Amino acid sequence: MKNFKSQIALLFILIFSLKSTAQYQPKNLSKSDLKKANDWVDKTYSSLSQDEKLGQLFIVALYTNKGEDFINNVRNIVINEKIGGIILMQDDAEREINLVNEFQSKSKVPLMIGMDAEWGLYQRIATARKFPWAMTLGAIQDKNLIKEMSAKIAEDCHRMGINWDFAPVVDVNTNPNNPIIGNRSFGSEVQNVVNSAMAYSNGLQDNNVLAAIKHFPGHGDTNTDSHLDLPEVSHDLKRLNEVELAPFKALMDKGIGGVMVAHLYVPSLESAKGIPASVSKNIITGLLKEKFGYKGLIITDALNMGAVAKRYKPGELDALAFKAGNDIMLFSDGVKEGKRLIQLAIDNKEISQNRVEESVKKILLTKYFLGLNQYEPKNPENINADLNNDSHKQIVQKMYSNALTLLKDDKKLLPLNCKETYYYVPLEEAPYQTFLDTMNLNTTLIVKKPSEISTIPANSKVIVAFHKDNSTAYKPYKISDSSKKILSDLSKNQNVILNVFGSAYALKDVDISKVSTVLVAYENNDDSMTATAKALNGKTKIWGRLPVLVNDKLKAGMGMDLNESVRTNLKNSKKVVE
Repeated sequence: MKNFKSQIALLFILIFSLKSTAQYQPKNLSKSDLKKANDWVDKTYSSLSQDEKLGQLFIVALYTNKGEDFINNVRNIVINEKIGGIILMQDDAEREINLVNEFQSKSKVPLMIGMDAEWGLYQRIATARKFPWAMTLGAIQDKNLIKEMSAKIAEDCHRMGINWDFAPVVDVNTNPNNPIIGNRSFGSEVQNVVNSAMAYSNGLQDNNVLAAIKHFPGHGDTNTDSHLDLPEVSHDLKRLNEVELAPFKALMDKGIGGVMVAHLYVPSLESAKGIPASVSKNIITGLLKEKFGYKGLIITDALNMGAVAKRYKPGELDALAFKAGNDIMLFSDGVKEGKRLIQLAIDNKEISQNRVEESVKKILLTKYFLGLNQYEPKNPENINADLNNDSHKQIVQKMYSNALTLLKDDKKLLPLNCKETYYYVPLEEAPYQTFLDTMNLNTTLIVKKPSEISTIPANSKVIVAFHKDNSTAYKPYKISDSSKKILSDLSKNQNVILNVFGSAYALKDVDISKVSTVLVAYENNDDSMTATAKALNGKTKIWGRLPVLVNDKLKAGMGMDLNESVRTNLKNSKKVVE
């Protein structure tokens, strides 16, 4: 019996240790540092009125491109409702810094400042440098590079006064037709998603910016955009555990500070019909908090999204989300009413005051660990240059270079021979001039329009490039029938190098059986085109791997290695089977 009790005690210690690491803490935190943090939390919590405590549960959106009335409304909410944070949206970095400085000065408890910055601040600030999408990062084999990139994003966050990057996405993108995740996912393979997300999160949190893994319990296999309506994930529990939930389970005890809950209907996890995960007590409290043991901050996806905004009134939605187990209601459109309804639920014994204390103290502790107890205003001067300079360019091009994936090179056409002449046929709708200019620094490229391909001498070496519009992460990847026909015609009597400046999914219904060489660059922008041109000319190693299952022949993990000028054959390289 004594031995049994000791085993139970040991099990309790192990479970407690596992759970306690999920709340974000800076590395190398001493016992005295932890005591100071908890003392500050207790003192701050005790100084707050009930209304101020409830205010900590809300984050509202700040836009600078919606006029002064909108900004004044946010200002009034900050002052009157004493909210816990702001999420920065579009568009003016300098104005946002000035407003954050102002709002912080008017807040009794420092505000948590968040942003969706999955591919850097460019996701919201157009003058910043764009970093690669997660799908591109998923192709990178050295995950330390992802950590290096997210550390740079953290640096940019600090420059803006941002404490919380609502990233990374850990949805496993098993549906090529997913309208809202797609490029935002690290891929279709659970382990690659976990490894990539861990590196991304560490790059942020090692540099004192909070991460948030999203969109729990998994948005990777949906056909509906939850910004518009409520998607349904209809898989059984076995599949959910193996795929959708798997990255979250793997990352639960890794100290990642936040989990964002999606607006999804998952009937295997919530029996009540049509109840979104974001307001489901079974999913948030029962699964995420109790079964998975998550102790970090739990935050809703934006509450203005159609999936929930069509179904619930502002305020009502916030109260339901808090009852379900969320700590923070993001993008609230009903702070005052939400606070009233939460207090009413407390008065009616539907929610305990302890539940408020639990959430508010978690929020306060995180704020302390992020240094918000000693907030210093940010300087808006030169902000646009600071968010887009040579240091950004170098790291971004390094990411694209390491992501490049060579799927086949049957005729050994790579690297290119600078003494030879190549023909170049740019197809699809997006710009290509940067690729052409960079290539012509080392190799002679003769551009041919689709109407001119008959003038290319037989048995020439021809670079065909699919340049897809990547102005947003949500543009279609599909290749036009006319482009597919041109590729097919050229492949009959030419030595073709196909370059895909777009999603790997673009190859889903493209016949590459007679194409000698296929290279996937994942995105079409100046940095990806520059990195690709350098790689084709043998200046950088090509060693990326497909992050997604494209079709029966193009499977996740495929890719070949090509050194700067000499090919290597690794044992684990996979060759495309024709």
